[in-house]
Amino acid sequence: MKIVCWNVNGIRACLSKGFTDFLSASQADYFCIQESKASQDQVPETFLGQKSIWSSAEKKGYSGVVTFSPHHTVEMKSKCGLAPYDSEGRVNLIFEKKFTLVNVYFPNGAASPERHAFKMAFLDNFLIFLKELEKERGPLVVCGDYNIAHREIDIHDPVSNKDSSGFLPEERAWMTKFLDHGFIDSYRHVHGDKRDQYSWWSYRMRSRERNKGWRIDYICVSESLKKKIRAAEILPNVMGSDHCPLYLELDI
Repeated sequence: MKIVCWNVNGIRACLSKGFTDFLSASQADYFCIQESKASQDQVPETFLGQKSIWSSAEKKGYSGVVTFSPHHTVEMKSKCGLAPYDSEGRVNLIFEKKFTLVNVYFPNGAASPERHAFKMAFLDNFLIFLKELEKERGPLVVCGDYNIAHREIDIHDPVSNKDSSGFLPEERAWMTKFLDHGFIDSYRHVHGDKRDQYSWWSYRMRSRERNKGWRIDYICVSESLKKKIRAAEILPNVMGSDHCPLYLELDI
């Protein structure tokens, strides 16, 4: 079972940068994107016959997640049932036989104190939602842009960024709490404390070329799926966005 996760920072822009070629070459069972910034009717039908589920924000050109799959019979759902987050197109759900895939785009709290408070409320509510979903439907795979660099090894300059949104103590503490509630960071499970591994780079100051990045994108799995992990990778050489894709292979 192959899962790819990628914040594309606008699917319409990414289409002109090789998105469809990468989608095809990935041979993913589930290809999850965040920050689509579009509804399905705004995007040409160029997705190789894939089934898709689109969760779009009410605000045009904002947020949004999409999941593609060649498996046309799988059950998909475009809302998580939490109205403030569904209105921003934050989550969609895919119900596989042996797990539920959650494609999520966490809020960014950098814009204002109000958005930071919105993000912190999302974190608390989303963890409750996940644990209830896990109890009801079984193991989860939670992939997406979490907008949190968890540990000092997940950011190129932890000292200068100690007061930056995405690396604030309360955000990092939530990530620890999330993992303590029975979720496995698949990349760290495979690669341990490997350093200089990032998934997002600012467009400024040649940050990607210099590898001055943050690891803020994750594919996490329920504890019961830990032994099913066969591979977990970050793919920094794939261009088209300020984020790069992630890859997970499960023995399912």
